[in-house]
Amino acid sequence: MKLLSYSVDGQKKLGILSDDCKKIVDIASIGLCANTMQELIQVLSSTACETLLKQAADAPDISISACTILSPIKQPAQDIICLGVNYYEHRDETIASDIQYSAQSTKPVYFSKRVNETVDPDDYIDSHADLVEGLDYEVELAVILGKDAYHVPLEQAQDYVFGYTIMNDVSARDLQSNHQQWYFGKSLDRFTPLGPWIVTKDEFSWPPALDLRCYVNGDLRQHNNTTHMITGIAQAIHQLSSGMTLKAGTILAMGTPSGVGMAFDPPRYLKAGDVVRCEIDGIGYLENVVR
Repeated sequence: MKLLSYSVDGQKKLGILSDDCKKIVDIASIGLCANTMQELIQVLSSTACETLLKQAADAPDISISACTILSPIKQPAQDIICLGVNYYEHRDETIASDIQYSAQSTKPVYFSKRVNETVDPDDYIDSHADLVEGLDYEVELAVILGKDAYHVPLEQAQDYVFGYTIMNDVSARDLQSNHQQWYFGKSLDRFTPLGPWIVTKDEFSWPPALDLRCYVNGDLRQHNNTTHMITGIAQAIHQLSSGMTLKAGTILAMGTPSGVGMAFDPPRYLKAGDVVRCEIDGIGYLENVVR
């Protein structure tokens, strides 16, 4: 099942997307009540997807072409938790760069990304040209938790996953290097495109094996598969929840594969007018222009 936030006639709504991605059913038409995706996630975590899909099949719908697709989670309740250097080839290219990272590290690299508002599909990335010289892209699988997680056993981690979406972890490489940490360079306003919708976990095998791709102006820059992550989804949920509570609706960004702009010689950073398209099989695509 695909769940999305959208606007029509100036009103923001939550909906269920048809299998062919052409029609949207308003959740209110099948008796669901939620004002935000976080609220809907908590409602649906105890509801069978099959039942909802049967109800949606008979409900009135609207063409997706008549709507504007919004980020599924516009204002995350907490900072997004990210895994750094979590693909083998990206680890190697990061070691060769100027970004702070220890080649001897054997533990997952976690950091948070401050997000006041995520960027909608088809909306723009702010280049912050007065501050940033090394603007970069990172396609990532974003995992959405469906319930509060604390002290989650490894074998039960799947139970806490609600679904998946796509995130572009836009990064200012010069700020990362200059400040010798990742938080500032990852957290500028309009640095987090998210979407286009959330696909519930039942549509994928566990753990999901999904191809990721990132294009800049039609040029393929990144292509890999989530099976090549160093730390998997279950391991991340188990480890993080061993000492902190991960609230329902928490977004875990599972890292990016190789091919980021900083890894080229010379670096191929983003500039105003560039179009960045992030794709993940089974989810869709997220396309944003830099300005």
